Amino acid sequence: QVQLVESGGGLVQAGGSLRLSCTASGSILTMNAMGWYRQVLGKQRELVALIASGGGTNYAASVKGRFTISRDNAKNTVYLQMNSLKPEDSAVYYCNAEGMLTDKSTFISWALGTQVTVSS
Repeated sequence: QVQLVESGGGLVQAGGSLRLSCTASGSILTMNAMGWYRQVLGKQRELVALIASGGGTNYAASVKGRFTISRDNAKNTVYLQMNSLKPEDSAVYYCNAEGMLTDKSTFISWALGTQVTVSS
């Protein structure tokens, strides 16, 4: 199995910045897409940003130009740099990763989530 461990959430004032990190561990052969999602209580989980193994990225319209996703393939780690934060960015942020294990089975894993709160 693959475990994803996040760090970097917290409380920040509007206009501030936070950087989230998420590291995967386990019997990973290859790591494909990694991404960040967020969820507000009572609402559906939504995509924030995705990054492919080759580095191609995709962002939600609401964060484009403010958030940057990146990854370190050697460390199986994905980052989310969040700048110019707004109160509406407040949510639980979840890291997601998919790939292949050493036994050639595929996996899709989720982290437990980290709270990001932006005060106005």
